[in-house]
Amino acid sequence: MLRFAPQAFACCLLLAAGAASAKTPANAQLLKRGQAIAQHNCGRCHAVGAKGESANPKSPPFRSLARKYPLNNLEEALAEGIVVGHEGLEMPQFRLNAAQIEALLAYLGSIQK
Repeated sequence: MLRFAPQAFACCLLLAAGAASAKTPANAQLLKRGQAIAQHNCGRCHAVGAKGESANPKSPPFRSLARKYPLNNLEEALAEGIVVGHEGLEMPQFRLNAAQIEALLAYLGSIQK
C-alpha cells in the first residue's frame, strides 16, 4: 500500500483544482460560441436550447439529437454543408469551419437530455 505525505497530497489537490479552474473559462467560451452558432444558423426552425419547442414542428429540438444520431457523426456533415428537408421547409445550407464545428458539437453535447 502506498502512502503519500500530506504535503504531497495537498499539492496534488491544488494542481488539480488549478487545472480545472483553468479549463472552465475556455469551456464556457466554447459553449457560448456553440450556442451562438446554433441560434444564428438553426434557431429559426429548431429549439436550440435546453428547453422550448421548435418553431417548425418537423425540426427536432437540439436537446434530443443524440437520441437519433451520434453527435460526432455530424462533424463531417457540418463541414461539407448539411442539406436536409423538414417536409416542405428546406434547411438552409451552411458550412462551418473546424473551430465552429468544435464549438457547436460541444454545445450540443452540453444540452442533451
